[in-house]
Amino acid sequence: MSYAAKDYSSLIGMEGFSETLLKNHFTLYQGYVTNTNKLLDTLALMLKDGNTSSPEFAELKRRFGWEFNGMRLHEYYFENLGGKSVLDANGKLAQAINANFGSYDVWLKDFKATGTMRGIGWVVLYQDGISGKLINFWINEHDVSHPAGCNPLLIMDVFEHAFMIDYGLKRVDYIEAFFKNLNWAIAEARIK
Repeated sequence: MSYAAKDYSSLIGMEGFSETLLKNHFTLYQGYVTNTNKLLDTLALMLKDGNTSSPEFAELKRRFGWEFNGMRLHEYYFENLGGKSVLDANGKLAQAINANFGSYDVWLKDFKATGTMRGIGWVVLYQDGISGKLINFWINEHDVSHPAGCNPLLIMDVFEHAFMIDYGLKRVDYIEAFFKNLNWAIAEARIK
């Protein structure tokens, strides 16, 4: 089963995101899709050949998490962009944010503060699959720090490639542009 890179060219023209930045980001994403497929093929051959106790198999298995999550997180990220709406105050997501954080403003402050932390990674608003609780998480690398059993609702890429071309070191300005271009309906559809 091969994965195909999705076309996010409709995002070109978003306020605060240059065409150069977006095209570079799309190319990076396409690399994750390509590498995910290559790893799946190689691992399947190694399994077929009975070569599963080798260090090569182990390392490729570990690498698979990086490539797959890099692919999937970028898809979530691009899909929750491209909008100009505000969060529906009467929707399930707004109600859950208010119930878990006290208010949208408190949640937003926490989400943005998480995004401005030093380091590379992702900021993800997760919903705990058991309790339903919403939690903002810092994900340092694609393949680590994901909370088990949680559903990603809103994803923001804070690796340098997501903003440096347009904003240099001004991550705060990038985060503001991110929030101006959210498609809240996508995040709303992800809540369970």
